[in-house]
Amino acid sequence: MPASPSDSSQRLAQIKALTFDVFGTAVDWRGSIAREGEEFGAKRGWTADWERFADAWRAGYRPGMKDVRTGKLPWMSIDALHRRILNQVLRDFRAPALAEVDIDHLNRAWHRLAPWPDTLAGLARLKSRYVIATLSNGNIALLTNMAKHAGLPWDCILSAELFVRYKPDPETYRGAARLLGVGIEQMMMVAAHPDDLRAARALGCRTAFVKRPLEYGPGRALPPFNDGEFDIVADDFIDLARQLITALEQ
Repeated sequence: MPASPSDSSQRLAQIKALTFDVFGTAVDWRGSIAREGEEFGAKRGWTADWERFADAWRAGYRPGMKDVRTGKLPWMSIDALHRRILNQVLRDFRAPALAEVDIDHLNRAWHRLAPWPDTLAGLARLKSRYVIATLSNGNIALLTNMAKHAGLPWDCILSAELFVRYKPDPETYRGAARLLGVGIEQMMMVAAHPDDLRAARALGCRTAFVKRPLEYGPGRALPPFNDGEFDIVADDFIDLARQLITALEQ
């Protein structure tokens, strides 16, 4: 039986902390990597389809994490995993000979991702009422540098690196609630990716799906999910703040 509006508002009113997926949810990885690649290539006389380059680099992300999660690869940070993937992408795109320092600079493009247009205003409003923290597979150095670069106003940076587990392993969500000093039901996971939210919800976490129709470029459909599957479905972070604060004030 579906929860009544009053039951839903009561559950939302219990939330004390919001944890955010970052890549694709808070920041535009595809546009940022394509711009970095274009600038990087222009300085070295290298032309490529930089959006396709960004897609190819990102395509190795989930398989790489799966290899770590299943023990096929030893634990490694996302920086190390990105570099492993980048080495192959550079070969596939026939990059010119590059110095180690140049490859390292390109790999750290993930530290310099730009926020979506609504991100900063939405986070500022949410921060006025809640603890807001990352809960990302990105490593702490990456997330810290990204926050510094983009002005992301997190209260706390939590990373899968702290738990030596990648999402969606349960230890990441439980560990975040423990470190924030809240019950799992008092934490809301915010993401543009239903699989992340489903893993959190299975443990009792509240969930908010944020639509990011441009994450993989124009013309791509949103990932499928069912009506009522998540506590909130929001158009962006500003809409998320509006819905949460409305529930608080009822």
